[in-house]
Amino acid sequence: MEDVLTVFQASKYCSVSPKTIINWIDAGHIEAYKTVGGHRRIKKSDLERFMKKQGIPIQGKERIEERKRVLIVDDDPIIVETLVQALEEDVHDYEIISAADGFEAGLQVNNFKPHLMILDIMMPDIKGYDVCKKIKSTEDTKDTKIIVLSAYLDEEKFKKMKEYGADLCFSKPLPLPQLKEEVARILGYSV
Repeated sequence: MEDVLTVFQASKYCSVSPKTIINWIDAGHIEAYKTVGGHRRIKKSDLERFMKKQGIPIQGKERIEERKRVLIVDDDPIIVETLVQALEEDVHDYEIISAADGFEAGLQVNNFKPHLMILDIMMPDIKGYDVCKKIKSTEDTKDTKIIVLSAYLDEEKFKKMKEYGADLCFSKPLPLPQLKEEVARILGYSV
């Protein structure tokens, strides 16, 4: 199977920023496709063809490390797209997927095994307390970090969420730079 690169991996391969890769894709200079979760992927052969055409030197084989997996659970597609794009453009090479409801989130937790879940707890079919409690009390998922986002929680409810296992709680709208910093910190990257 042909090598497929994330935006971050392509940026390292070309020695440019992830935003530059996204701009080249959006301008039609590099062929790419989007995954079901909305993440851009580039065939290595397409990237190398572009690099040769532009005179960008091609490096030796790069080692691809295990990427930190992030699951975003929110029923608002605009919030999901905003979070996905912000984290995809981050300097850390996260593997990101999203879920729009509690059922899909449950499947993704079991299959994708995220290192971090960003959870909107005010969704029609999700009780945030129960989700946190279940994830933290299950052997396979107890180490999953959970960031709770909600527009409707006060300090008392945040405290309760932490008792049920949430690692961090934030009110919406949360400034994206702060969220990116907290995601990096909670996943063990120095900030």
